[in-house]
Amino acid sequence: MTKLRKVIPRRPFVAGNWKMHRTASDTKSLIEDIVQRVQKIANVDMVVCPPFTSLPVAGETLGRHSVLALGAQNMHQSKEGAFTGEVSGPMLRDLGVRYVILGHSERRQYFNETDAAVAAKAVAAADYHLRPIVCVGETLAQREAKETMAVVETQVRGSLQGFARERISELVIAYEPVWAIGTGKVATPKQANDVHHKIRTILSDLFGPEGKNIRILIESTRPVRASEND
Repeated sequence: MTKLRKVIPRRPFVAGNWKMHRTASDTKSLIEDIVQRVQKIANVDMVVCPPFTSLPVAGETLGRHSVLALGAQNMHQSKEGAFTGEVSGPMLRDLGVRYVILGHSERRQYFNETDAAVAAKAVAAADYHLRPIVCVGETLAQREAKETMAVVETQVRGSLQGFARERISELVIAYEPVWAIGTGKVATPKQANDVHHKIRTILSDLFGPEGKNIRILIESTRPVRASEND
């Protein structure tokens, strides 16, 4: 007899990471176009994450009552200080930012961000009333070596070290298989669900029953439906 997993309904969440694309001058028209396309979509949390230079105009365009929320692509864990080129949580909040992507694979790969660094940023983001989108995922070499689950578990546990249980309602986990970024490949529903189930188990171990309420995303260039409704 097949044991069915209990499906827990969670409000769908979609976030668009612009990476290092678009200037401030063409951000306004792009956001207005996106708003027109999604304004009739209900009961879905939608976030756009433009580059730092586009955040001011993006915030002004979105306003406080838009169907889209504003997100940033990174932040420093300190409130202020001699950290040339960095941006703090209070600075982001001042621009109307509500979400922040942390630990993206490109940050880990090109800027040597560790799980400990991501954890410090996640804790700080919550302190500054920003909702962290913490990214985890394996490389192609790690998947081929059948290390996916071990890698993801290490990243989840390390990147959430010190994160307060009472703030997990603000937390989002993004599973982004590194081998699928910019390659045209995507994780199959089964691959995504297997990793989602693993992450869900880890979150429940870390945070108890409340861990089942944390939303888990998958990075993709086309829709992938997760049967667990994560």
